Amino acid sequence: MEKPSKQSKKQKKGGKKQEKKKYKVRNWKEYNQMLVNRGNVELWVSKEALKAWEENRRSGKRGKPRLYSNIAIETALIIQQVFHFPLRQTEGFLTSILTKIGSDRTSPDFSTLSIRAETLSVHIRTRALGAESLHIVVDSTGAKVFGEGEWKVRKHGWSKHRTWKKLHIGVDERTGDILLGEVTGNDTADCEIFPALLEQIPEDISVQQVSADGAYDRRICYGALREKGISRIAIPPQRNAKIWRHGNSAGERHARDENLRSIRKLGRKGWKEAIGYHRRSLSETAMFRLKTIFTDKVQARKQANQRIQLLLRCKALNIMTALGMPDSYVVA
Repeated sequence: MEKPSKQSKKQKKGGKKQEKKKYKVRNWKEYNQMLVNRGNVELWVSKEALKAWEENRRSGKRGKPRLYSNIAIETALIIQQVFHFPLRQTEGFLTSILTKIGSDRTSPDFSTLSIRAETLSVHIRTRALGAESLHIVVDSTGAKVFGEGEWKVRKHGWSKHRTWKKLHIGVDERTGDILLGEVTGNDTADCEIFPALLEQIPEDISVQQVSADGAYDRRICYGALREKGISRIAIPPQRNAKIWRHGNSAGERHARDENLRSIRKLGRKGWKEAIGYHRRSLSETAMFRLKTIFTDKVQARKQANQRIQLLLRCKALNIMTALGMPDSYVVA
């Protein structure tokens, strides 16, 4: 006798089970070639990088002057993240590439890569921003660092050595590029780093809207957005939220209060649809892509190197995104 199949709670109560939407890619042929091009070595070792490979400049400290430029160090470290190499294998891989292409350049050794990574300045944006006003979606995710493994934690519990890093990103809703990025410890709240994240927006760039989840529903976040001149803010207030500045008070109305009034009028779901809050999920998509392509672990031991590794992953993902994205639609 066959056992009865398990039913969900909604089915037992008489409700309909919501089917998951299916998507189909229109430009599959082009997108397939874009995925192939991600493995092209010329994408990661560009001609511009080879021209500015050597530096021959003193750092102001004792010892041998710098031989490699920052772009050479960055190129090597991006290759490490894309192809999941330790530093020594990165040195060997880059040496073989330079030999195959007939370049007289040499690869930085693993020790140089480790030392120079601590002070490397990374600009994660790879494409010029257009004249259109941006809609930036902000969120954060965790990355595991060297420490206790999952088995040890389940078996014996965690200790003070167990930790992780938080990667805070701001994604362009239109292109999917990661425009803003910063790394903190796990003891830093999202709202605390939010003002510093907004400071990465160039002064000549217009931002139409910023969307974030309820963790950013703090005065410090609204204050930073106001200083940047951003009035359209999609941050859902708490369920028991109160008006901060009443309508009969002096001064301009607060953006959070306007959202709260709209929620009372349209409902929370209606407000989210009206303001485009559902686009915030693109930040989660970007974080999913980061963890799928580069894993959710950071190999470096030093905090400065861990920060650089995570930011270089953001830049590498932007390079991949610039090649092209899938054009998908919902299958009826």
